[in-house]
Amino acid sequence: MITSPEWSGSEHGGRRYSPFTINTERLKPWHTLTGRQHFYLDHDWIAELGEELPIFRPPLDMHKLFGEPRLGAKGELELTVRYLTPHSKWSIHSEYQDNLIMLTLSRGGPTMWMSEKDAAKIGVTDNEWIEAVNRNGVVVCRAVVTHKMPEGTVYLYHAAERVIDVPKAETNGRRGGIHNSLTRLLIKPSHIIGGYAQLSFAFNYLGPTGNQRDEVTVIRRRSQEVQY
Repeated sequence: MITSPEWSGSEHGGRRYSPFTINTERLKPWHTLTGRQHFYLDHDWIAELGEELPIFRPPLDMHKLFGEPRLGAKGELELTVRYLTPHSKWSIHSEYQDNLIMLTLSRGGPTMWMSEKDAAKIGVTDNEWIEAVNRNGVVVCRAVVTHKMPEGTVYLYHAAERVIDVPKAETNGRRGGIHNSLTRLLIKPSHIIGGYAQLSFAFNYLGPTGNQRDEVTVIRRRSQEVQY
């Protein structure tokens, strides 16, 4: 496992891999300007962006800002939604998804979780094949239709391997992508603040947010006769 000031590196004796153990057990100061956990950020760039405290930022209008094509312009029965990629429900990243227990819990391939209301708008029922398309790529997966999801937002759990049940996309005839096929990292000014305590570069993310995990995509019901 990765040993760092933020994460433990010893899991023997049944102990889990845990964050901030050095800070809480050995009283090492947190890697912030105050040495404590805090939410307020007083950097000048952060203040100019109005982000000294956690706030909501909606997805960017890529057509208005950069002239990229509008989504959902082909006249098909489609729905434009916010596309999020939380960590995998059935594993840690890509590990253990193809053992018997995990296959019993999963649908045997990629799935997108969506609300009952959104599914009804495009004529999708639970476990049917759908396609999600945006300017970055395409994903083919099955729909998990559930009351647990809010209307207007879908989940495709993050970091599934392309080894189980990945058919060709109707959109381009290629193999149907993964969660990251629809995402792209955009740099904002706050991401390039350097040498300022916790706002410096850190492993895994450049900057304080995972903004590539907040995309917009179009979803539609596709032919249920898939090809591999």
